[in-house]
Amino acid sequence: MTRPTKEHVFMTIAHELATLATCAKKHVGCVLLDKHNRVLATGYNGAPRGHTHCDREDPCPAFKDDSISCNAIHAEMNALMQCSNIDAIYTAYVTEAPCFKCRLLLENTGCKKIVYIQNGVMREEQL
Repeated sequence: MTRPTKEHVFMTIAHELATLATCAKKHVGCVLLDKHNRVLATGYNGAPRGHTHCDREDPCPAFKDDSISCNAIHAEMNALMQCSNIDAIYTAYVTEAPCFKCRLLLENTGCKKIVYIQNGVMREEQL
């Protein structure tokens, strides 16, 4: 058996986290690591605490109208809120390219690279 790469393992964890998402429109997962590949925090997108989860039977208005902003907290935001030391972040694994705001948030930490999936291909960006 061939040993999987660390990138594959951490992206698999991010994909598993995405299954916990409480947004009908999109499922995203995020894993934040330090420079030694130790997990610092994880997150997935979904409704803010105390808000109703969005699902296909009872979706938020943004599910049907792309001109309306979704009220879900993004996976990267949730992971950053759980991270006790944002300066220790070295790599972020996200199941898709971060939006502009999430990228800015990651740039405002110690994060040096973002790894994500785009069109079925794993991509890596240095910050």
